[in-house]
Amino acid sequence: MAAIDCGTNSIRLLVADLPDPSAGSTAPLVDLRRRMEIVRLGQGVDAIGRLAPEAIERTRIALADYAAEIEKLGAERVRMCATSATRDAENAAEFRAMVEQTLGVPPEVVSGDEEARLSFTGAVRGLPADVRSPYLVVDIGGGSTEFVVGSRDAGVHAAISMDIGCVRMTERHLRGNPPGLDEIAAAQADITVAVDRALTAVPGREAATLVGLAGSVTTVVAIAQGLTEYDPTGIHHARVSYDRVAEVTAQLLAMTREERLAIPVMHPGRADVIGAGALVLRVIMERAGMESVVASEHDILDGIAWSLVG
Repeated sequence: MAAIDCGTNSIRLLVADLPDPSAGSTAPLVDLRRRMEIVRLGQGVDAIGRLAPEAIERTRIALADYAAEIEKLGAERVRMCATSATRDAENAAEFRAMVEQTLGVPPEVVSGDEEARLSFTGAVRGLPADVRSPYLVVDIGGGSTEFVVGSRDAGVHAAISMDIGCVRMTERHLRGNPPGLDEIAAAQADITVAVDRALTAVPGREAATLVGLAGSVTTVVAIAQGLTEYDPTGIHHARVSYDRVAEVTAQLLAMTREERLAIPVMHPGRADVIGAGALVLRVIMERAGMESVVASEHDILDGIAWSLVG
């Protein structure tokens, strides 16, 4: 199976086989290939409401490479989901036509609710048995953040998507290099309103464990652990305290883009938006009363792949 997740900031590919039936019902997929490229598809969407031609072209180049990889590995089923940026754009039809021509299948512009459920499926399957349920799963993307409450046995209880992604918050508020205190305060106020609304809707404050997904979370966790290189195996299911997340967030927001680029675990395409992503995570932990976050390298991409089973 081949799954593609096209978000506001990045596009990602997972080609995987089903686990051996003897591995049990909670076994993860058997990865054949995982890839990620920063294409910034959502560049300027929050301000102008349209996908930029250069952003569509960057995505087309990455997608053509993915199509060749999928054919080489012989995937029998392919599903591509496009999320926040393409929900918001006036010229989404242009993007859809490009995808179908390049990949051979149309993209599914999933709703925020479906995005949240896919993220939950990908994250929860394979969680260690000692990670207490119910879970609050948060997927901090480029354009939006998904909040899902549920359990391993009963599945999703409630889900909501809020427009507080790292790209959107950076473009809307954090324009300085580094951002000024007034910019940070404005971003925090915007994020807090959205987080409080989300935690009431799902309801997130009743969850026993916070599980964090996507590049903002995994990068913050990698920095908090003091890793000298980005190591998914060291990040997956690592637990980091609120105090450490708050420290890392303050450090990132005080740095210039060039200083963030020098952090060993920093992807170059994430350096300008990681401060906003970290701030979203910190505010969620604060408002939900969570003392720690468990990071997961498995997320919506895995959920898309599992949706192809059957």
